[in-house]
Amino acid sequence: MFKEFREFALKGNVLDMAVGIIIGAAFTTIVKSLVDDIIMPPLGVMLGGVDFTDYFIALTAGAAPATLAEAQAAGIPALAYGKFVNAILQFTIVAFALFLVIRQMNRLKARIAKGEAAPPAAPPRQEVLLEEIRDALRAKG
Repeated sequence: MFKEFREFALKGNVLDMAVGIIIGAAFTTIVKSLVDDIIMPPLGVMLGGVDFTDYFIALTAGAAPATLAEAQAAGIPALAYGKFVNAILQFTIVAFALFLVIRQMNRLKARIAKGEAAPPAAPPRQEVLLEEIRDALRAKG
C-alpha cells in the first residue's frame, strides 16, 4: 500500500498539480491586492466616494451600523454584497489571465505542430563583422 501511494504521489501529474496550486495561491494574492488596492478605490470614488467593500445590508431592524466591520463586531447579520462584487472581479481577472496564458500555449503548440520553430536568433555582432571581412577579402581576390 505504501508503495502504491509513493508511486501515486511522485507521478509527474501530481507534482505539476502541486506546483500549479502553489503558483495559483500566490497569483490569487496578487490579484486580490490588484482588485482591493488598485481597482476598487477608483470605482468606489466614481460611485460616490464610499469604499465598495463596505457595501452591505444589515439583516436586523433598527439602526444600521456605518461599516461592515462595525456590524460584524456587533454580531449583526449582514449581506456583504460589496465583498461579493470584489470576489467576482477577482475571479474575472484570474480567469482572463489564465485564458491569455492558455491561448499563448495553444498558439505555441500549433506552431510546433506545423514545424515552425521559434525564429532564429540574430547572430552575434562579431560573427556579422567576420562575415563582412570575409566577403570583402573574397571580393578583392
